[in-house]
Amino acid sequence: MRRHYAALIASLVLGGCATPSQDLVVLLPDKEGKVGTVVVQGQKGKAVLNTAYATARTTTDGGVQRGTASQSEVKDVFSSALAAQPPRPVSFTLYFESGNDEFTEQSKQEVKGLFAEVARRQAPDITVIGHTDLVGPDPSNDALSLQRAERVKSILAGMGIPAERILTAGRGRREPLFPTADGVSEPRNRRVEINVR
Repeated sequence: MRRHYAALIASLVLGGCATPSQDLVVLLPDKEGKVGTVVVQGQKGKAVLNTAYATARTTTDGGVQRGTASQSEVKDVFSSALAAQPPRPVSFTLYFESGNDEFTEQSKQEVKGLFAEVARRQAPDITVIGHTDLVGPDPSNDALSLQRAERVKSILAGMGIPAERILTAGRGRREPLFPTADGVSEPRNRRVEINVR
């Protein structure tokens, strides 16, 4: 759930002010078709939604009716809400050469995808977390991991992203993606993790 939203929940209040409201909740799948679980609780019942396009509608007497909606029904009912959604968060991982803030050749290509994603968002919020492998002492790794994150921030700021919209941090060698023995040079740990929202 940290990197992907398991489901999108849409609700619509139906009915006028003179009668109790009826709510419709629809559980939508993510891009991979996965869903989470939602419990809709009324005064006189509840429904557990855990399949794509499962619905729960509250009734005027406090009950909850479970059902299923089609994709076309969801588009008809929730078209304006779906159109107003911000883009989903996207994550990138860029890797570095040993002991410095130079991208690997493969990551130089990945940077283009990062730029394209940032450019398509009106006001992106970006988090950049730098990491190192387990070679060297903590103080120098802390400095290097932050240097890597700041390098990415500098590149993004050069694209016109306001610096205050880019949060950076360095984790040093504390959070290896691939645990190794101390002193082992592991290329997959020399990275920055970038989250674009």
